[in-house]
Amino acid sequence: MALPAVDSYPLPTAAEMPAARVPWTLRPERAVLLLHDLQEHFLDAYGERSALRAQLLRTVRAVREACDRAGVPVVYTAQPAHQDPADRALLTDFWGEGLGRRPHRAGLTPELAPHAGDTVLTKWRYSAFQRSDLAGVMAARGRDQLVVTGVYAGIGCQVTACEAFMRDVQPFLVGDAVADFDRARHDGALRWVADNCGVVLDAASVVGALTAGASAPAGAGA
Repeated sequence: MALPAVDSYPLPTAAEMPAARVPWTLRPERAVLLLHDLQEHFLDAYGERSALRAQLLRTVRAVREACDRAGVPVVYTAQPAHQDPADRALLTDFWGEGLGRRPHRAGLTPELAPHAGDTVLTKWRYSAFQRSDLAGVMAARGRDQLVVTGVYAGIGCQVTACEAFMRDVQPFLVGDAVADFDRARHDGALRWVADNCGVVLDAASVVGALTAGASAPAGAGA
């Protein structure tokens, strides 16, 4: 069962981000950046010459670079190339063998390759917290905010944001640093997170908050 080919669509602008229901402030000393499933297999759905793919990776890189400057830890998730059917379980019913048919495309995109000191977690379910040590990585660093980028907005990114909330971690979904199969699903994911479990910000606002926060006294902000 192949992933559907994705036609390019414009990523939402700052003015199109859903309003926040909570007064959370993104702080670099509290945050971890998640680059969710940015593997070649998943990005292939957009095509090599896709304007959407190029814009997504460029925007994620800008957020990543701001996190590096602010000292924010970076975590990647990646599904394994080979998965035992018992491990894949119900995912097979919805998505078939997944990377099992294309193990050569399991690598993270070279355009956003991990740096020394980054954490790369094996991903088994929609949520990056399930069967991984993401919660432990965050707790060990005393972090309780998760900045979510990557694909797909309405599947793993949304579910990870929801589970972060249920673990008392404040999720910040970067609305123009995620992508989906189409704009309607993308917008739906942003609205659902903003309505139920997190804050949706555009990348420029995230970069600004991290830059301002890195030069402010620790503990400032809500």
